[in-house]
Amino acid sequence: MNFIRKIVKSRSEEDQELYNELKALLNFSPRKINKYRKAFTHRSLQMSDENGNPINYERLEFLGDSILGSVIASYLYKKVPTGSEGYLTQMRSKIVSREHLNELGKDLNLIKFVNSNIDQTNVGDNIHGNIFEALIGAIYLDKGYNFCQKFIYENVIVPYVDIEKLEGKITSYKGLIIEWCQKQKKKYKFDTYEDSGNEAIKHFSVKVSIDGEQIAKGRATSKKKAEEQASKRVYYAFQSEISVG
Repeated sequence: MNFIRKIVKSRSEEDQELYNELKALLNFSPRKINKYRKAFTHRSLQMSDENGNPINYERLEFLGDSILGSVIASYLYKKVPTGSEGYLTQMRSKIVSREHLNELGKDLNLIKFVNSNIDQTNVGDNIHGNIFEALIGAIYLDKGYNFCQKFIYENVIVPYVDIEKLEGKITSYKGLIIEWCQKQKKKYKFDTYEDSGNEAIKHFSVKVSIDGEQIAKGRATSKKKAEEQASKRVYYAFQSEISVG
């Protein structure tokens, strides 16, 4: 007890506040608060340690991504004993898709922990998933693999992983359309161009043609989003012909 009191007293008020919030979020007592603080540090702060190494969440994000993938792979291997390598790979990709990870980060409200020089409204959706992966990396360095596995099971697998629903989930409409066109020997074309007009924020437009006929358009603040938007419209145009899963 005396040792525990000394540890608590040695923490700064700021660290103690983060400790309390993390304990409530993670359902265990974190030890190395500096690991979690690093997981919530954005590169825009341009921080570095005494050796000049950058202090931000990006390396922890890489680590967390690998651990998350291994835990999900292990779960699917055991859960679906008849699944082929291709099936298991596809299902894992759906669970750890950027869209899904962003949802997880938002549900946990991890953005409230982030330290950045950029306003939260301008950091983009992907930061939610990035921070979620960085948090897993921090948990691994602080408590080890078993704690990561438990955290992922309780926060990803139990509330979100439904095998039957995932089988029909589309994670990339563009990928689906390209695959369908290739199977059906159809020629496809994505014509992407900048289309900002008088708007301050850069926009991109996409026209999707199949066998020389324009099928759909999309417009968004990034090429990828615009292509996905247009591809989704193509999917609904040919939904009766395109199989998913």
